[in-house]
Amino acid sequence: MTIAPQRYLALDVLRGLTVALMIVVNTPGDWGSVYAPFLHAEWHGFTVTDLVFPSFLFVVGNALAFALGKYEHLGHGAVLARLCRRSALIFLLGFLLYWFPFFKIDDAGQFAWSPLSHTRIPGVLQRIAVCYLAAALILHYGKTRGALVFSACALLGYWAILACFGDYSLHGNAPAKLDLFLLGDSHLYHGEGIAFDPEGVLGTLPSIVNVIAGYLAGSFVRQAAPARLRSALYQLAVAGVICVAVALCWNEVFPINKKLWTSSYVMLGIGLDLLLLALLMFVIDVRQMTGWTYFFEVFGKNTLFIYLVSEVLVIIAFTVRIGGVNLYQWLYQQGFTGWAPARVGSLLFAVSFMLLCWLIAYAMDRRKIYIKV
Repeated sequence: MTIAPQRYLALDVLRGLTVALMIVVNTPGDWGSVYAPFLHAEWHGFTVTDLVFPSFLFVVGNALAFALGKYEHLGHGAVLARLCRRSALIFLLGFLLYWFPFFKIDDAGQFAWSPLSHTRIPGVLQRIAVCYLAAALILHYGKTRGALVFSACALLGYWAILACFGDYSLHGNAPAKLDLFLLGDSHLYHGEGIAFDPEGVLGTLPSIVNVIAGYLAGSFVRQAAPARLRSALYQLAVAGVICVAVALCWNEVFPINKKLWTSSYVMLGIGLDLLLLALLMFVIDVRQMTGWTYFFEVFGKNTLFIYLVSEVLVIIAFTVRIGGVNLYQWLYQQGFTGWAPARVGSLLFAVSFMLLCWLIAYAMDRRKIYIKV
């Protein structure tokens, strides 16, 4: 049996599954009518939705396991330049995404430019960019041992910082204080009712560990001999169970919290991702059940681009107005209300939007268009 191609397929499927779920949880028809698993935990706690972003970072690490080896023949300066260039581009795209469409329309229909002084700086792509760069540099120069030492220091150090310089509440946490000091109120997310950014500066430190874990898992999978694949998957699953157990124990003193990106949350996300990767590889590589994989593979081949497309389409839909409401609300009201329960219609709207994004990804795949940021 030929194993190598399927390993790449399993990682594509994991990336695609992550993107598909990310789009669904980001685009309900009505935020007031959402099933609980498709919402983030209000503060402490964990839902399926809280697994999406750490999984995105995990699959970034998976990809690094195959990419960093290509840099071995390059000098340190060339490696640094390449990594910084890619990270800067991803960060810039994330910032422009929050600035887009660069203008606003008031209730009177008047256009006004959106000022940079009130544009959010932290964000999803921005965190991915910084974590990618930091993890790649740590792994390139420090190798596996250096990455493990960094991970332990980052998780324990982050715990110490949050315990010593605040509490674990929305109003008193250290990450919020640092963001306000460095970036100011107007450059932060206000979705919690105050200036608090879940993708802030300090929380990026433990997030790097999610990428490193993805790299280590990808390297382990890549190096596993075909004859020992079952054993390798068993070890991957055991590691996942251990990480989940550590997270649940740590939760007693350092609560699992996505918005603070606590160290216990990092360990829980890594553990669940290891278990999910082991399951996917068992189904795809060992049992050779691949008839269902193409749907997610399509998403997995243009991960970042499709995420960007989904966000841009939503922003446009919120900007365009039809009959007193924005296009997003109009589409939901016209197609998904009145004939189904509110939460069902809201979920179907999100799934329909995800399928629209899939059609874009499918068209790109048919034409062999793969955009690597």
